[in-house]
Amino acid sequence: MHFSELPDVRAERFPDGPCIADDTSALNNSQFLSRVDGTARVLRDQGVGQGDVVAIVLPNGVDFVVTLFAAWRLGAAVTPVNPMLTAVEADYQIRDSGARAVVTDALSPQEVSGDRLLTPVVNADDVALLIYTSGSTGRPKGVILDHANVMAMVAMMTEACGTSAADHSLLVLPLFHVNGIVVSVLTPLHAGGRVTVAGRFRPETFFDTVERARPTFFSGVPAIFMMLTELPEDVRPDCSSLRFAVCGAAPMPARLIERFEARYGVPVVEGYGLSETSCAATVNPVDGRRKPGTVGLPLPGQEVAVVRPDGSPAAPGEAGEVVVSGPNVMRGYLGRPEDTARTLVDGRLHTGDVGRFDEDGYLVLVDRIKDMIIRGGENIYPKEIESVLGTHPAVLESAVVGAPDPRLGEVPVAYVVLRRGAAATGEQLIDHCRTALARYKLPVEIVELDALPRNPVGKTDKPALRVRLAGAVAAR
Repeated sequence: MHFSELPDVRAERFPDGPCIADDTSALNNSQFLSRVDGTARVLRDQGVGQGDVVAIVLPNGVDFVVTLFAAWRLGAAVTPVNPMLTAVEADYQIRDSGARAVVTDALSPQEVSGDRLLTPVVNADDVALLIYTSGSTGRPKGVILDHANVMAMVAMMTEACGTSAADHSLLVLPLFHVNGIVVSVLTPLHAGGRVTVAGRFRPETFFDTVERARPTFFSGVPAIFMMLTELPEDVRPDCSSLRFAVCGAAPMPARLIERFEARYGVPVVEGYGLSETSCAATVNPVDGRRKPGTVGLPLPGQEVAVVRPDGSPAAPGEAGEVVVSGPNVMRGYLGRPEDTARTLVDGRLHTGDVGRFDEDGYLVLVDRIKDMIIRGGENIYPKEIESVLGTHPAVLESAVVGAPDPRLGEVPVAYVVLRRGAAATGEQLIDHCRTALARYKLPVEIVELDALPRNPVGKTDKPALRVRLAGAVAAR
């Protein structure tokens, strides 16, 4: 089933069944279809048609999802724009995507009757989404995902997570990111389930929403789980409706998973993927063995491998670049043939991530290739240092970046955030690292921060830390 047809199918099967809600509205399947169709008519009257691009600059809410399906109904693609971008940043994405229409406020759908519904445009090879990367390595690139990519991803997530009509997703991640669209909206709606859009995430009100809406799952990033574990001890919510939580976007420390599960009784299913894989490539089983510290097993229908620099397969347990192939892999980067050729080689997506498979076939992420620090000719992966720092009882989270050194080339510097009420000196934390790390891997400096900087998706913003570090070095 093509996603442009999904509102029709749901309305035909269960017209009064719940579909999607946010803080201000709740739509059943018939109402959702009517809103989608009416919004599609407004877009059509503005000249939007098959093959065009619609830029959606809206906060999380029902209106965003309605506009998404309305564009697809016309055969148009959607590029979701972070509403927090500056005018210059948003203008770049809008122009680069070639958007024909920009939706910055909820459209007032035309009144329609049951016999005047638009016929959905159905082509699996039409572009569905243009997702723009975070731009940590330069100007953001538009990742081209067609409907076949997205449909494959939804089928894979449905099988891996056992998603059914009984599921109710609580959306807390931004809808300008592929995870929010695919995992939290499309997967449950395709399975016959429902969605509640929580709006902007606030740790102090999150569990109020859980207790009120009674969702069966939500998807988050490590920062969200970290903030929830740091809530006051007297916060003991009823989480019995939640059968699991998904964590992605960045590796989640094993100790953080253990703390969250012990406190709230909700299994955390950690996965791994990129916008270029339509969201996910691996995931820990919901009903099988979950291994904290890994990002799980390849999703059904995908091939995930670890290769050496020459492209040959890495030996079991050997670290190398993670490459992915399958029907969920992007078509390419919009208007970037050279970037596409570097990333898609012989049908395989080169992720730029370093990983290895453990003895059970679970993928362990080592680090990003570009984040590797070379100290006097020795390779250092920051994630290894961060993992050791995370075992110290005082450390909530950490990030390690390379500082220029005239003699060694680069040396590691660690930025740490301590847990509420905890204390530890830099010397103590370096001594802690000595118990598990070779001398050349030890950070030369520990810098305590109140919070780590984050990009719009919720990942630690290491480029911002590098800029901060460069400024500090220049000032010495």
